[in-house]
Amino acid sequence: MPARRHLPALPPSRTVLDVVIPVYNEEAGLEACVRRLHAFLTGNFPYGFRITIADNASVDRTPEVAAALVGAFDEVRAVRLEEKGRGRALRAVWGSSDAPVRAYMDVDLSTDLNALLPLVAPLISGHSDLAIGTRLAGGSRVVRGAKREVVSRAYNLILRGSLAARFSDAQCGFKAIRGEVAARLLPLVEDTGWFFDTELLVLAQRAGLRIHEVPVDWVDDPDSRVDLVSTAVADLKGVWRVGRALATGALPLARLRRPFGDDPRDRGLAGVPGGLARQLLGFCAVGAVSTLLYLALYSLLRTGAAPQVANASALLLSALANTAANRRLTFGVRGRNRVVRHQAQGLVVFAVGLALTSGSLAALDAADASASHGSELAVLVVANLAATVVRFLLFRTWVFHSGAVRPARASQPSPSAHPAAGTSPYSATGTPYPATDVSEPAPETAPTGTPTATPVPTAAADADRVSAPAAHDERTRA
Repeated sequence: MPARRHLPALPPSRTVLDVVIPVYNEEAGLEACVRRLHAFLTGNFPYGFRITIADNASVDRTPEVAAALVGAFDEVRAVRLEEKGRGRALRAVWGSSDAPVRAYMDVDLSTDLNALLPLVAPLISGHSDLAIGTRLAGGSRVVRGAKREVVSRAYNLILRGSLAARFSDAQCGFKAIRGEVAARLLPLVEDTGWFFDTELLVLAQRAGLRIHEVPVDWVDDPDSRVDLVSTAVADLKGVWRVGRALATGALPLARLRRPFGDDPRDRGLAGVPGGLARQLLGFCAVGAVSTLLYLALYSLLRTGAAPQVANASALLLSALANTAANRRLTFGVRGRNRVVRHQAQGLVVFAVGLALTSGSLAALDAADASASHGSELAVLVVANLAATVVRFLLFRTWVFHSGAVRPARASQPSPSAHPAAGTSPYSATGTPYPATDVSEPAPETAPTGTPTATPVPTAAADADRVSAPAAHDERTRA
């Protein structure tokens, strides 16, 4: 991924923003939506823009309405897809767009359009990689029913608990992405329906990309006919699939990293190792849980074993879990590469902790042979605190040292190096490179069957492409 850069100054005739409107059987509301959006962008947006209607195999007069709008406005185009799915439409249109910033919004325009410029500004400036509207932030003003409010908040709580999501609203139909990010991120997203948004954001977050959030004013569409039950089931299946892929290291997220030096934390601070604060917090959290696990195991084993045996067994089991958790959560090592070596080194660290705790128990026994169980636990807590400090130092400097954790980034070019042609969507003169210059071939695991978006420049050409496959209704989701 190239370094973040502010988009160069371009003439008004050059398209900077491509706004996609996915539609399915929207003959009634499409024209009013596009006319309102076009008027807003013409009067308020300071960059060149394009509005793309992504028709998801509509069987009503939506294609004819789209064709008429294409003929009425130079900045409007229509794309026909013969299969349904909002994710499929966004992957096809975003993937084929030449605009450096690509957005989408629901056809009902539930989101106040005044949030559009705050949404895309961080992407134009190079500050962020993706941007989303949120209905759940403190500054948002939302009008919708209690049922949808509960469902939305419950879903985002599930994402936080299961996938450690840090964004506040996964399903708000108001998002934007930089072109070079879309070229690399979209091939990794498998879902073609409603879960597309969630999967896109989770992968972006895990890859270390910056996601900007904009509190929005939102008025719910009372005519929405989304099947909440089937959609919820599909979303839960998606959460399980993505969680499993992340846990096994099956996703090549390293290809989404920015070059070394793009992150100010790469520059380091004299006397402070990089990432120390974050690693300390992660280590403390893992250590707290490990200590509780250790004490619970010791208390359980102590009912049928001697103190030393119970201590060694509890410490061994908790040490294995502690090493695995710190490997993944604290030091960011994913995948199975060197996992056996890391566990073996963790056992050496375990031996140090065993020596400290066993020595403490021996000292307690020498001082008071009839010491109570509470005294044993108190001594073990103190010994474990000392062992924890030693464990962190050994983990950081030996087991998960920087050379093992971040090998790919050490070989990246320095931030002062000028990027080669093709690493940015624009050349030094502001001329866009071909789309293939900023994209990479999809991984072998990329989903198959992704349709090719076919832009329709004129109303007559659009009408020629209209077909009518049977499909059930699917409306914009809250």
